[in-house]
Amino acid sequence: MGLKSLLFEIRDNVAHITLNRPEAGNSINEEMAKDLMHAVLHCDENPEVRVVLISGAGKIFCGGGDLKDFSAKGNQLPKYLKEVTPYFHTAMSRLIRMDAPVIAAVHGSAAGAGMSIAIACDIVMAAETTQFMVAYTRAGLTPDGSLTYFLPRIVGLKRALELTITNRVLSAQEALQWGLITSVVPDNELLIRAKAIAVQLGSGPTRAYGVSKRLLHRGWTETLETQVENESQAIANSARTADAREGITAFLEKRSPKYQGK
Repeated sequence: MGLKSLLFEIRDNVAHITLNRPEAGNSINEEMAKDLMHAVLHCDENPEVRVVLISGAGKIFCGGGDLKDFSAKGNQLPKYLKEVTPYFHTAMSRLIRMDAPVIAAVHGSAAGAGMSIAIACDIVMAAETTQFMVAYTRAGLTPDGSLTYFLPRIVGLKRALELTITNRVLSAQEALQWGLITSVVPDNELLIRAKAIAVQLGSGPTRAYGVSKRLLHRGWTETLETQVENESQAIANSARTADAREGITAFLEKRSPKYQGK
């Protein structure tokens, strides 16, 4: 793919995406937005990828948008942002909707777009010393990357407003208490534990994961009657899959299932 700002490899059905601009706090510029989009689209189209693990190189996960880059654009910044955000948002949309579970291993700091990426992932593991901050309004900007979609749904409108307006820092423990992340682990165990979960999920029923994810997201905006019909259609369709047949048979035979992810 010729990625310049990311490290990317696939091992054990896990796609490892590492934000790799450590000298700039893994901040997002046009190149990284494009690279992330291409990496995510590759994951979405490659049947070998059954889990995605996102992490950051260097001292922090991601410090947000590249403000030095923004400043250099001068009066052309609005046009530049209209060019860059579609790349970033395509990446986020596909991450959220793909079948493969997406795990974020967050360390150091997740601010601005870095926080957007983290809280949009399905499983969010944070090192004990990690800090989270919305950060956008501190620079006179507004959130992007799906943050205004997920943040109020996770923590409630008033807390989302507080975090966005005050830009106060959340510790990893506070983020866990508020439901923004899944777990807090010792700093030196973050990647070890994240990779272990990724490998475990990589042998699971990938299609069932994906449909379940999409059902849960749709449930926020559907009526009860529409959502239970969505569930009926989904479980009937999943029953047609080889994974469902294998899962049911393995349960009855009291053995571990061997899923093919389809």
